[in-house]
Amino acid sequence: MTAIKHALQRDIFTPNDERLLSIVNVCKAGKKKRNCFLCATVTTERPVQVNVVKVKKSDKGDFYKRQTAWALRDLAVVDAKDAVKESPEFDLHFDKVYKWVASSTAEKNTFISCIWKLNQRYLRKKIDFINVSSQLLEELPKVAEESVPSGENQSVAGGDEEAVDEYQELNAREEQDIEIMMEGCEYAISNAEAFAEKLSRELQVLDGANIQSIMASEKQVNILMKLLDEALKEVDQIELKLSSYEEMLQSVKEQMDQISESNHLIHLSNTNNVKLLSEIEFLVNHMDLAKGHIKALQEGDLTSSRGIEACTNAADALLQCMNVALRPGHDMLHAVKQQQQRFSDLREQFARRLASHLNSVFVQQGHDQSSTLAQHSVELTLPNHHPFHRDLLRYAKLMEWLKNTDYGKYEGLTKNYMDYLSRLYEREIKEFFEVAKIKMTGTTREGKKFGLHGSSGKLTGSTSSLNKLSVQSSGNRRSQSSSLLDMGNMSASDLDVADRTKFDKIFEQVLSELEPLCLAEQDFISKFFKLQQHQSILGTTTTNEAEEIDGGTLSRSYTSGVPQTISSEKDMIRQMMTKIFRCIEPELNNLIALGDKIDSFNSLYMLVKMSHHVWTAQNVDPASFLSTTLGNVLVTVKRNFDKCISNQMKQMDEVKISKKSKVGILSFVAEFEEFAALAESIFKNAERRGDLDKAYIKLIRAVFVSVEKVANESQKTPRDVVMMENFHHIFATLSRLKISCLEAEKKEAKQKYTDHLQSYVIYSLGQPLEKLNHFFEGVEARVAQGIREEEVSYQLAFNKQELRKVIKEYPGKEVKKGLDNLYKKVDKHLCEEENLLQVN
Repeated sequence: MTAIKHALQRDIFTPNDERLLSIVNVCKAGKKKRNCFLCATVTTERPVQVNVVKVKKSDKGDFYKRQTAWALRDLAVVDAKDAVKESPEFDLHFDKVYKWVASSTAEKNTFISCIWKLNQRYLRKKIDFINVSSQLLEELPKVAEESVPSGENQSVAGGDEEAVDEYQELNAREEQDIEIMMEGCEYAISNAEAFAEKLSRELQVLDGANIQSIMASEKQVNILMKLLDEALKEVDQIELKLSSYEEMLQSVKEQMDQISESNHLIHLSNTNNVKLLSEIEFLVNHMDLAKGHIKALQEGDLTSSRGIEACTNAADALLQCMNVALRPGHDMLHAVKQQQQRFSDLREQFARRLASHLNSVFVQQGHDQSSTLAQHSVELTLPNHHPFHRDLLRYAKLMEWLKNTDYGKYEGLTKNYMDYLSRLYEREIKEFFEVAKIKMTGTTREGKKFGLHGSSGKLTGSTSSLNKLSVQSSGNRRSQSSSLLDMGNMSASDLDVADRTKFDKIFEQVLSELEPLCLAEQDFISKFFKLQQHQSILGTTTTNEAEEIDGGTLSRSYTSGVPQTISSEKDMIRQMMTKIFRCIEPELNNLIALGDKIDSFNSLYMLVKMSHHVWTAQNVDPASFLSTTLGNVLVTVKRNFDKCISNQMKQMDEVKISKKSKVGILSFVAEFEEFAALAESIFKNAERRGDLDKAYIKLIRAVFVSVEKVANESQKTPRDVVMMENFHHIFATLSRLKISCLEAEKKEAKQKYTDHLQSYVIYSLGQPLEKLNHFFEGVEARVAQGIREEEVSYQLAFNKQELRKVIKEYPGKEVKKGLDNLYKKVDKHLCEEENLLQVN
């Protein structure tokens, strides 16, 4: 490092009139490969300027070059990172923070010490040194530049720090004495050598006087020594007296120690008695159960409200006594063990009595509920369980106590409640859905036994008539089986708007009855079984159990009686609801299947209603049983809707036309109109509008393809007529209904109608007055060429004489006959219901 320092001084700093004071080999933090040097320098000219210079090797490595320089007065903070632990890292805060890593800690410390000394010596503004060891920051005297000769100042600036450290500044008194002495000699300033000789002579005189004074005071020194010897003798006598006193006090000290020990034992005994009394009071206050509570637990009335309240208070008091936090050693006391065993016996006795009573309440309430089931059998309503819930909620706090103290009995009650309520709700819900099915089909219970579930009857008739559809004239089209109206097994004539409205009301009533029933039961379960307050359920048994609940497994694992977390409270509520209402989803699916069997249009009503109820349930609780169940049923409804659309498209593809009669408006075109009109009325402001729009796109494309297919296969009716009439009908339908998602198809239908109308007029009708037609076509051609209309008659081929010749060739009878033939031909091709043939 010394060689590098000399090289830097010679090559870089000497040409710039600077002297190098300290150097440190560093690299930027995180970039250890690119090393450079930080140098502390001062200028040799006055005023002195102190700089920190960054020097690095050139890219070729032959010489060093000066890269960056910072004035020391711009340095704000020096951060050494750690004042205790040695670390090569340090930061310099100039205009921004520069983070460096020195090659060694010693170099870093030397550089920081040099910066500190330069700051003390030359700068008025002090730099903040943080995380720097106090040993590096030693105080230096301030060198007054005015009092140091020019040569000496340069020596200091050049780095001779040892000379600076030996220099001591004169104090005020010494400066005053020197000034007085110099005032007494006139030539002290003009002739320094003479002044120095004078001072030397005076110093010799003073030294001689000091020696004489010392020799004259020898006698006084001898006297002082004798006095000191006498004082030593007196001190020895005093020490002997003090020793005797100490022996006398030693016996007193022993007596006082005995008294102090006795007092300590008395204080310790009193402290122990106070602590013992505190422990006894703690056990008596916290582990003593009142006789009234004991009597309530053993004999309390669980049927009356007052008795239930007394039992609840007693159970809470027992739980507090059992859960008291005993201090260390209490559990070893025989009385404490006896009291704990007594509490356990009371808990077991009351838990057994409570579980037995609640089981009997479940049975009794269930019988009372079943007795009211008959009055709902003819009405589309579900029995109200609010009185049953209200009576049971009186035991909610006791259920919470049972859950915290004896989870086994709590779990048994939960299972018994689910088993019994599932059978009760199954009877009620099945009866409810039977009434709904009867009202949908309009049959009686007796007729339902023979027709709705058997292999015969109106609803299970043959579907062979749907496999082949023939395109009839508009007069008998409404009498055939409708592909859109008859996706099930009933003919279109059996269905009307009133039947569909009736089904919609019944289905809405079914959902409206089920929704409050499920919400009320879920609210009761969460309150009664206390499933909404904690995040997990704890068990206290020592066995491994797994209970299947309709496809969901409720697993519990216990080890040595230590409670384990098994599932969230919401999952437990949902599993209980699934067990209790396990018949809702199958019954809803059966009802949906029946509605779809009656009329495929019912899938539109069901999709809208079910979507609305699912949306409502998800807003309340997306993970609830009701939301999940309705969501599953909605999937089935959506599949039926998609199946309806798919079958419709399939039947369009399988349609066949009659070879003997004209085609007219195709049946599926008219049926699409009826389907769209009904769908628009059903899906008005519905949440699932997007599903209908997708169905529209699929159906209308299938209609377009099927129309072209029938037009190509038609033998009696020209292709242009089939295309013209049907696309005119489609365009009129879309214009009237204003379905936004079918705007492109509406434009396409209009274009097809226009194109085929022109094609039919040009290629199918021909030209009945050919020469007359050619004459006027020539006139139009001349006008198109730019000839004015009034000048066309001057053309030789188009004057009045030529026109009269052409008209003479077509007398009135001939013209009338040609027009009659043309009208008959058009009437033969066009159908009456589209009204495209106008007669004047």
